[in-house]
Amino acid sequence: MPTQKELNRVIPYGDLAIIPLESSRMIGEKVDKYISDWRREATLDPTQEIHFWNYKKDSYIIDAKCPRFGSGEAKGIINESVRGKDVFLLVDVCNHSLSYKVCGQINHMSPDDHYQDLKRMISAIGGKARRLSVIMPFLYEGRQHRRSTRESLDCALALQELVSMGVENIITFDAHDPRVQNSIPLNSFETVQPTYQFIKALLANIPDIKMDADHMMIISPDEGAMNRAIYFGNVIGVDVGTFYKRRDYTKIVEGRNPIVAHEFLGSSVEGKDVVVIDDMISSGESMIDVATELKRRKANRIFVASTFGLFTNGMKVFDEAYEKGLIYRVMTTNLVYQDPEVLKREYYIDVDMSKYIALLIDTLNHDSSISEYLDPTDRIERVLEKYGQK
Repeated sequence: MPTQKELNRVIPYGDLAIIPLESSRMIGEKVDKYISDWRREATLDPTQEIHFWNYKKDSYIIDAKCPRFGSGEAKGIINESVRGKDVFLLVDVCNHSLSYKVCGQINHMSPDDHYQDLKRMISAIGGKARRLSVIMPFLYEGRQHRRSTRESLDCALALQELVSMGVENIITFDAHDPRVQNSIPLNSFETVQPTYQFIKALLANIPDIKMDADHMMIISPDEGAMNRAIYFGNVIGVDVGTFYKRRDYTKIVEGRNPIVAHEFLGSSVEGKDVVVIDDMISSGESMIDVATELKRRKANRIFVASTFGLFTNGMKVFDEAYEKGLIYRVMTTNLVYQDPEVLKREYYIDVDMSKYIALLIDTLNHDSSISEYLDPTDRIERVLEKYGQK
């Protein structure tokens, strides 16, 4: 992993520019501050000064916005030059807190609206940037990644569209199915796992936790989450189990076949702390069902870890599960919008990913490899040793 001192000796690909769309404004400002602080403290070679002309700045955020007309239509506006810059655009397609007026009525922004604003901003840049990179933590239409009947392939279409508009790098987190990158095989597509951050958050917030095979087990709530559960289990050296969902394929409820039952495959969870890991929490019903089954099998504390906490039906089901003792802690990242009500819960652990994104942007801007950030095994080993878990 390149150190900050080593990066400072590498000539940047271009002057850094960060455009966090309104949906990612909060995390974008945190990312900007990290990079600004690192570079302010950097010691540069005076003989290479011309290559680092705009290297140290108070902020790398470009003044850009997407205002709307009374009809609801919008346009992207860039209020300062991006010519020759290495531009990174951040967008949170799941931010439902933003709204706009259509003929005087309030309309909350949907993922489609956020994706359109991203395209507007790329269009406003108009090919003047040296390179365009998009950081989209929750991959737009990531759950519509394959075709099983006569239906659309939205995620593949969106990726191809971004590439056709000149985007060179697409970075997402914990893609629902990473194989969707096959739709753009000649372009850079990276999906990042926050396993290290989850482990660090558990160790920092739960002093008495024991990450060994006698005291802990990692559970995948369905077959689709097995890869991330297996990796999590392997790096800390504990067993892995999984549930598979029996569905009623004769019915469709809210666009999917309802779950009839969760069947468990794995060794005994009796007396062990359990981490149930998945890419997203939507309504939360599936997680509650899994927690109920684990408690029936005499599991000890149940930790729910999910990259994206959407909580589409609110927090009531989790409040009830916590009061009943089904769930001990819920962990999600700040990669998507977090409702202030979620942050108030005593059982909720916020996993901050802003420093990680800053590292990715800073390294890419120096045109250096991010492969070691994509494989956090060494960092996990170090943090386990730091907390005496080795």
